[in-house]
Amino acid sequence: MPRLDLSAAELRAYRPEVAEPGDFDQFWASTLADHSPRETRAELTPEPSRLKLVDVWDVSFGGFDNHPIKAWLIAPKGASGPLPGLIEFIGYGGGRGLPHERLAWATAGYAYLYVDLRGQGSAWGAGGETPDPVGSGPAAPGSMTRGIESPGTYFYRRVFVDAVRAVEVMRQLPLVDAERLTVAGGSQGGGITIAVAGLTQGLAAALPDVPFLCHFERAVGFTDQGPYPEIVRYLSVHRGAESQVFDTLSYFDGVNFARRASAPALFSVGHLDPVCPPSTVYAAFNHWAAEAEMVDYPFNEHEGGGPFQWQRQADWLAERV
Repeated sequence: MPRLDLSAAELRAYRPEVAEPGDFDQFWASTLADHSPRETRAELTPEPSRLKLVDVWDVSFGGFDNHPIKAWLIAPKGASGPLPGLIEFIGYGGGRGLPHERLAWATAGYAYLYVDLRGQGSAWGAGGETPDPVGSGPAAPGSMTRGIESPGTYFYRRVFVDAVRAVEVMRQLPLVDAERLTVAGGSQGGGITIAVAGLTQGLAAALPDVPFLCHFERAVGFTDQGPYPEIVRYLSVHRGAESQVFDTLSYFDGVNFARRASAPALFSVGHLDPVCPPSTVYAAFNHWAAEAEMVDYPFNEHEGGGPFQWQRQADWLAERV
């Protein structure tokens, strides 16, 4: 991947004006009030496993409009708590897969919730189990344009409510210390992490890796590697819909959620990333309203720091939670 985006110095100073709807806060307040279950309940079923050092539960909880969302809860064997909790959100097209794929945080002493993502889970990995029961109008293949006709019907409205509900569920578990709760994720999961940090108070930390869903107006058309090109494909067919589409996306832009974040954050970025251009990551980072640190990987693409970044996160969290 050639270096086409801004220089390192330009990235550090990049703080663009991003469109923010006048009713942004009202939209999200009413969305969470009207489409979250009135009671915080989750079903936890012990999962038979040959894993001897951790306990695993198959989790189901009510997300947007009480639609069932699946997750894995993994914790150190026999732990009685309260443990620091970490919720991880999934990258684009992935699903929760199998528990043995996700052992690092539990073996580091955390109660770890890996949340499935509605309507995805069939593009890579070991699959997902959470359908999206809501249909949409005409859309390009993938998730990016489902319901993009308006903010009220857009796919990520449901996803972000699901993610906020995961935080509420985790806070109710006796195993978890509600004051030591971290949200994390890479790519799409990083974008969801930023949204949750902007919609939820009282988080201990946020860990957005190479985050997606940020600074849409720059990202769309800047890169030819998915998923942003789904929006380009849609607009190439629906000529004249640009104003409507970008108005919808402004309600879901990570920059606008970053402006409302109150938890400390550790970001990462790959300077050669062809999927989430580094300027879009820095746009969210430079608007983050709380303490934030960026880890730069100058010669990496969308993989970012990979296992090296996990070690940075573990060390960084150890000082905080």
